[in-house]
Amino acid sequence: MPNGGKSDTLEWMDDRQTQRRIRQALLTDRLLGVDAVPLGSRPVSAPPPEPRIETNPPASAPASCDSQAPFAKPPTETSSMTVDEKRLALEELDRNEVRGCTKCDLCKGRTNTVFGQGHPDADLMFIGEGPGADEDVQGLPFVGRAGQLLNKQIDAMGLKREQVYIGNIVKCRPPGNRAPSAGEAAICTPYLLSQIEIIQPKVIVALGGVASKFLLNDPKLAITRQRGQWKLFHGIDLMLTFHPAYLLRQYTKDNRAKVWDDLQKVMDRLGITKR
Repeated sequence: MPNGGKSDTLEWMDDRQTQRRIRQALLTDRLLGVDAVPLGSRPVSAPPPEPRIETNPPASAPASCDSQAPFAKPPTETSSMTVDEKRLALEELDRNEVRGCTKCDLCKGRTNTVFGQGHPDADLMFIGEGPGADEDVQGLPFVGRAGQLLNKQIDAMGLKREQVYIGNIVKCRPPGNRAPSAGEAAICTPYLLSQIEIIQPKVIVALGGVASKFLLNDPKLAITRQRGQWKLFHGIDLMLTFHPAYLLRQYTKDNRAKVWDDLQKVMDRLGITKR
């Protein structure tokens, strides 16, 4: 954060908020199908066509595809931010933009928005589809039965929940815990992109088919066939695995072994060695 008095600090914060709102406006335009938006003298070109997703990528490296649609690649100017600056940026995004969001009808039934939780400089980020009933009440992600299982998985990796970051595609609970619609996800995605932009994780784990489909822009993705595969999400290693809620419903030895195998691949990619 730049040095100076209180007025300088407020001016810097306002400037960052303005930049973030401009970026989110551009991202929203992309989601609505606008091909290019003037920005000064340099237009923002349309994202390239969706790349082909390999069905059997090499185990030793991410798949060659790098999902670009349906939103633009997150800017990288935050890579030099300190941990405190990242924490402040996340708090500002939540307080100033997410909590009061009324951009889709999900806001009408929520008790709380569920922004996300974890370390602002985490190397590992978990992304689910949306809050459930427990999350809606507490305003925190993955705090119900599925969250308790996710905590155990994180512990098994030799990490603590406080060391990773956990978020969702949408920030409000869909009615009846249904999957978010494509429109709801499109409206909420700029918030998730801003979180990723700020945190700059080295690895993202997509929890379940819904999150995987939205992140890879592949509505036909079958998580039972593609889990355990490395993909790329705007240059970030992305691992697909089963959602903890699915694992609770299908709590078989085979499914537990598959998820643990996926998480071990993540550990290897991050250089995590269990003690």
